[in-house]
Amino acid sequence: MSETAPRPTLEAVAARAGVSRATVSRVVNGAAGVREALVEKVRRAVEELGYVPNQAARSLVTRRHDAVAVVVAEPESRVFADPFFALQLRGISKELTAHDNQLVLLLTEGREDHARVARYLAGGHVDGALVFSLHLDDPLPALIRRAGVPTVFGGRPGWDDGGGEVRYVDSDNRGGARDAVRHLAALGRTRVAHITGPLDQTSAADRLAGYRDVVGEAAPGLVARGDFTPGGGERAMRELLDRCPGLDAVFAANDLSAAGALRVLRERGRRVPEDVAVVGFDDMLPVAEQTDPALTTVRQDIEEMGRLMTRLLLGLDGPAEAGSTGGSPAGDRRPGDRPAGGPAPGERRERTPASGIVLPTTLVRRASA
Repeated sequence: MSETAPRPTLEAVAARAGVSRATVSRVVNGAAGVREALVEKVRRAVEELGYVPNQAARSLVTRRHDAVAVVVAEPESRVFADPFFALQLRGISKELTAHDNQLVLLLTEGREDHARVARYLAGGHVDGALVFSLHLDDPLPALIRRAGVPTVFGGRPGWDDGGGEVRYVDSDNRGGARDAVRHLAALGRTRVAHITGPLDQTSAADRLAGYRDVVGEAAPGLVARGDFTPGGGERAMRELLDRCPGLDAVFAANDLSAAGALRVLRERGRRVPEDVAVVGFDDMLPVAEQTDPALTTVRQDIEEMGRLMTRLLLGLDGPAEAGSTGGSPAGDRRPGDRPAGGPAPGERRERTPASGIVLPTTLVRRASA
């Protein structure tokens, strides 16, 4: 068996560079106050020896771990089955990698996992947390605040834990929903149904509010509750057809629900879009382009949301720098406000003290509506 070569030490680097151990430590840890000539000597010695800093020792000096926790408040089965999470994680991972940070993924199968996640975050293992897919009664925001970890949330906050300002990144869910329903109305559809997402999540609640902004409260029978899954879309679509067989359009709260609805419509002999027009929300290409027919949907840039969450946490962007609609949640807009797509050219974006980035949405027209 061959022996493993000893790992180069800080002292070895100092000897090779002809400087003190303290100077090497300052250069390796990015401290200021070292002359450029000495910095170059140390860097050259590090490269020649193949020195790799001891991360644990480095953390003691810098109080940084170069690691970020990504907390998804959903069970493992949902996270790995829904392309939404893959897209958001890809945006997060790309940005963390670009800034030499590690991603630590934490999932919550149930309430018993919340204390575990809180203990991990409070243990000083990571520099911050990115948290998304929260439900309104979720204890995680309060637990994370007590852990004292810098945090950015994915989605408009819908809770009040007394923690003050909350940083978040979201899409214009309400405006995008209005665009979807207005499009269906412009096609001459008069009985537009809605399959919601889980209404204990602000994205689903905002999309329902956008639907009602256009159709009003006159047709409660045209709303069926879903859960952002294909199976939930199927169940809701059957319920709607049984209750309102004359419906001629469906706005589903996400693409997966829309895919489930399309399957049921086909089973029931309804032609899409001739008999029933269908619009989704997300524009996840693995779903929207592969449904039959291809799905008209509201596009939100899911990967960009993950990227901006990361930049906000790392201090690389604030709402203004990110070109946001900062602050006021999309759900606060009323009918008559500008639809998704942001302000008109030259129009000033309003800012409020909340640290929110709200991204515009876009209607993508395909064959289903």
